[in-house]
Amino acid sequence: MRIRRSLLVCIIVLLGTLNACGSQTTVAPPPQAALELLVKSEAFDDEAQIPQQYTCDGTDVSPPLSWSEPPPGARSLALIVEDPDAPSGVWTHWVVFNIPPTTRSLPEGITSDDAAEVLGTQGKNCWQDIGYGGPCPPEGAEHRYFFRVYALDTTLDVEAGSGKKPVQRAMEDHIVAQGELMGRYSR
Repeated sequence: MRIRRSLLVCIIVLLGTLNACGSQTTVAPPPQAALELLVKSEAFDDEAQIPQQYTCDGTDVSPPLSWSEPPPGARSLALIVEDPDAPSGVWTHWVVFNIPPTTRSLPEGITSDDAAEVLGTQGKNCWQDIGYGGPCPPEGAEHRYFFRVYALDTTLDVEAGSGKKPVQRAMEDHIVAQGELMGRYSR
């Protein structure tokens, strides 16, 4: 009986770690030597309310984003947008990787069809859609949304349409700079 319980606990733990959405994992902070990127949006200030048009209550388009120049040697950039306040754990709203290192901004309204050579490669969000899915919290408490940009010393060998976890694994030990913009939204 004790062996069966131990086996059951191991299976539950393994299944929990395989879950791509609703988990509590986020990308580990960069090494102390990593530089900081300044991430901004023309649509909202850091820690301010995200305008409704960028949410599921509006037109659900991606907000315009910009960031400072990454350090020399950056080979690509990645963007991950997450809500750590979701009831089921961290909810991923957008994954973009292999953004050219010369890119300093993304315009409003990026679609899943936008060219990879200009934008980068888009992954799946927690709705299992490719591209941006805006804030859509349950009614009640305000949620925080982190728009994190990472400068990497490599391009990622990850399939288009992959979720956050494979991108995070590929980013490990390759982050040379990062920055974030945090917006808030409630319904």
